Amino acid sequence: MPADEAVIGCTGRLLISTRGSEGPGEVLVRVRGGSEAFLAWSEEPLAVGTTVLVIESRGARQVDVIEWTDSLDGGV
Repeated sequence: MPADEAVIGCTGRLLISTRGSEGPGEVLVRVRGGSEAFLAWSEEPLAVGTTVLVIESRGARQVDVIEWTDSLDGGV
Protein backbone atom coordinates (compact mmCIF):
# COMPACT_ATOMS: atom_id res chain seq x y z
CA MET A 1 0.00 0.00 0.00
CA PRO A 2 1.42 3.45 -0.88
CA ALA A 3 2.65 5.85 1.78
CA ASP A 4 0.26 8.57 2.96
CA GLU A 5 2.36 11.69 2.35
CA ALA A 6 -0.30 14.02 3.86
CA VAL A 7 0.29 12.68 7.37
CA ILE A 8 4.09 13.28 7.42
CA GLY A 9 4.88 16.33 9.56
CA CYS A 10 1.54 16.22 11.40
CA THR A 11 1.30 15.97 15.18
CA GLY A 12 -0.88 13.74 17.27
CA ARG A 13 -1.40 12.20 20.69
CA LEU A 14 -0.86 8.55 21.60
CA LEU A 15 -4.04 6.65 22.46
CA ILE A 16 -2.11 3.41 23.11
CA SER A 17 1.55 3.32 24.22
CA THR A 18 4.20 2.34 21.70
CA ARG A 19 6.56 -0.46 22.71
CA GLY A 20 9.64 0.35 20.65
CA SER A 21 10.86 -2.74 18.80
CA GLU A 22 8.23 -4.84 20.64
CA GLY A 23 5.35 -3.40 18.65
CA PRO A 24 3.18 -0.44 17.74
CA GLY A 25 0.77 1.72 19.66
CA GLU A 26 -2.00 3.90 18.28
CA VAL A 27 -1.96 7.63 17.57
CA LEU A 28 -4.73 10.11 16.81
CA VAL A 29 -3.32 12.49 14.18
CA ARG A 30 -4.72 15.88 13.15
CA VAL A 31 -4.79 15.65 9.36
CA ARG A 32 -7.03 16.64 6.44
CA GLY A 33 -9.19 18.95 8.57
CA GLY A 34 -10.01 16.27 11.14
CA SER A 35 -8.44 13.50 13.19
CA GLU A 36 -7.56 9.98 12.08
CA ALA A 37 -6.17 6.98 13.98
CA PHE A 38 -3.00 5.17 12.82
CA LEU A 39 -0.81 2.38 14.15
CA ALA A 40 2.23 4.18 15.58
CA TRP A 41 5.77 2.81 15.58
CA SER A 42 8.68 4.39 17.49
CA GLU A 43 12.29 3.44 18.22
CA GLU A 44 11.79 3.86 21.98
CA PRO A 45 8.64 3.10 24.00
CA LEU A 46 6.35 6.14 24.41
CA ALA A 47 3.55 6.49 26.97
CA VAL A 48 -0.17 7.08 26.44
CA GLY A 49 -0.87 10.79 26.04
CA THR A 50 2.55 11.64 24.61
CA THR A 51 2.48 14.27 21.86
CA VAL A 52 4.25 12.92 18.78
CA LEU A 53 5.35 14.05 15.32
CA VAL A 54 4.81 11.77 12.34
CA ILE A 55 8.16 11.36 10.56
CA GLU A 56 7.29 8.62 8.06
CA SER A 57 4.30 6.78 6.61
CA ARG A 58 4.49 3.01 6.22
CA GLY A 59 1.23 2.90 4.24
CA ALA A 60 -1.74 0.78 5.38
CA ARG A 61 -2.53 3.39 8.11
CA GLN A 62 0.83 2.90 9.87
CA VAL A 63 3.28 5.67 10.75
CA ASP A 64 6.64 6.19 12.43
CA VAL A 65 6.60 8.78 15.22
CA ILE A 66 8.94 10.60 17.60
CA GLU A 67 8.13 12.43 20.82
CA TRP A 68 7.39 16.08 20.08
CA THR A 69 7.47 19.23 22.20
CA ASP A 70 6.22 22.37 20.49
CA SER A 71 8.28 25.25 21.84
CA LEU A 72 5.48 27.65 20.86
CA ASP A 73 2.94 25.93 23.13
CA GLY A 74 2.60 27.66 26.48
CA GLY A 75 4.25 30.88 25.34
CA VAL A 76 6.62 32.94 27.43
